[in-house]
Amino acid sequence: MRPRRRRFEPVRPVSRDTTRINDAIRVPRVRLIDSDGTQLGIKSTDEALDYAYGKNLDLVEVAAQADPPVAKVMDYGKYRYEQEQKAKQARKHQSQIQVKEIKLRPKIGQHDYNTKKGHVERFLNQRAKVKVTIMFRGRETAHPERGRDLLLRLADDVKEIGQIESQPLLDGRNMVMLLGPTKNAGVKRDAEDEDAQRSKEAVQGDRHRPDPAPADDAQPQPGEEVVEA
Repeated sequence: MRPRRRRFEPVRPVSRDTTRINDAIRVPRVRLIDSDGTQLGIKSTDEALDYAYGKNLDLVEVAAQADPPVAKVMDYGKYRYEQEQKAKQARKHQSQIQVKEIKLRPKIGQHDYNTKKGHVERFLNQRAKVKVTIMFRGRETAHPERGRDLLLRLADDVKEIGQIESQPLLDGRNMVMLLGPTKNAGVKRDAEDEDAQRSKEAVQGDRHRPDPAPADDAQPQPGEEVVEA
């Protein structure tokens, strides 16, 4: 019997920094830029290196395709750190688009319609896209206009927080429409969360506030006689 082959997972290549700096710059001359952006003209690479070393900085090739290549004087370690921080912040603030789905029937009742509409509004306020699907059965497929009218009615009911990104389209026995959040989506919810937070802080402040002093009329005034029973 043949021995079974072992399955090896492909090794992902590790990205390397291919920027040429200092002695790795092999061209005979460069167009030199100072650390403050000043153009210093075309210099020999050795002269540019001496200039960068004299400032205790690095010579970095920033435009290898130019003729001659452009090299800039900078603190390359600090530059790399700042670039990594910017990339990290960009990934942190990058919003992941979510698509929720709501399914309806062409003959849906008013109560069920209001419930489904509430779900759509909740998803839009969470800044998610909503895929609304009308499911046709039997003879309902002969009247696709009923599904289209229902989808457009829903879009009109949530138009303040949702907008049509894909018009109603018939897909087999289903009709699909895609709604996306507008700039007003989630604004009301954020305001309510802020009000709730302020109310919570006010309640906590009242707990630590000392009891008010008794009113002045509760204290004996000068010239008044206190009669004991």
